[in-house]
Amino acid sequence: MVQIAPSILAADFARLAEEVARVEAAGADLLHVDVMDGHFVPNLTIGPPVVKALAAVTRLPLDVHLMLEEPERLLPAFVEAGSAGLTVHVEACRHLHRTVQAIKAAGVRAGVALNPATPIWLLQEILPELDLVLVMSVNPGFGGQRFIPSTLAKIRALKQEIAARGLSVAIAVDGGVNATNAPQLREAGADILVAGTAVFAQPDYAQAIRALRG
Repeated sequence: MVQIAPSILAADFARLAEEVARVEAAGADLLHVDVMDGHFVPNLTIGPPVVKALAAVTRLPLDVHLMLEEPERLLPAFVEAGSAGLTVHVEACRHLHRTVQAIKAAGVRAGVALNPATPIWLLQEILPELDLVLVMSVNPGFGGQRFIPSTLAKIRALKQEIAARGLSVAIAVDGGVNATNAPQLREAGADILVAGTAVFAQPDYAQAIRALRG
């Protein structure tokens, strides 16, 4: 069954602990935490102190998405803060294999994200080392964007590649995910749906999560 990872980027930051408690009670599987540096993407969000604060108030695994230039510099801080998994961008890592190995050596789940214009063949060599591939279905940096339909073909191709090589790599999708396109994403092979406004902008979080899960 597909897992649902509400993205706190769409939560009410003035009531963040309460928001996290609500999605946990509503049946979320993971908590997606978007970290942006204002350089790799045109937005600035949070750092390790907020991740540490979240880890103290939830039992949900923290799926931390590092939209950073030179993410390797901050890996130890995010691991220490309580991240269950760290996802870096192939476009941001000069030495991707070294970065992935550092994440795995720290004992957390290692993921690599692909922007919409980035082809999956760039993961050819690193794919066996990964726990997760995060397929961006919008251009990263802001919540509330419209889903890019060509993402579906990308997910299918990635799923076929993973299966053909006998690997155990989860596929997550982030950007514009909602109850309307969730069935197509599940059919294409997505294992984790990251959803921001599709959860946090709804009056009933449990109903929103059920709609995404199908």
